[in-house]
Amino acid sequence: MTVGKGCDKMSDMKTKELKSLLERAESWPKEAQDELVEIGREIEGELRGGEYHATQEELRAIDAAIASIDRGEVPNDGEVKAAFGKFRSA
Repeated sequence: MTVGKGCDKMSDMKTKELKSLLERAESWPKEAQDELVEIGREIEGELRGGEYHATQEELRAIDAAIASIDRGEVPNDGEVKAAFGKFRSA
């Protein structure tokens, strides 16, 4: 299969869009820049087929959830159904 000039133009356009986004991101708050970097790393890892490494924030959330379960703070069936109902209606 031959790649035509149209594909090259699309690639160039996406590269320009990416460069433009990165230039704008330089003016973002540090937290937003950090989030963009993390998202980029996640995408890159998925493309490589690599192993996923949770962020510190995700690890803290997991630890908090486990501690909550250990304390017996487990939702009842009605609470679980209500939570799933919210997600389904969104």
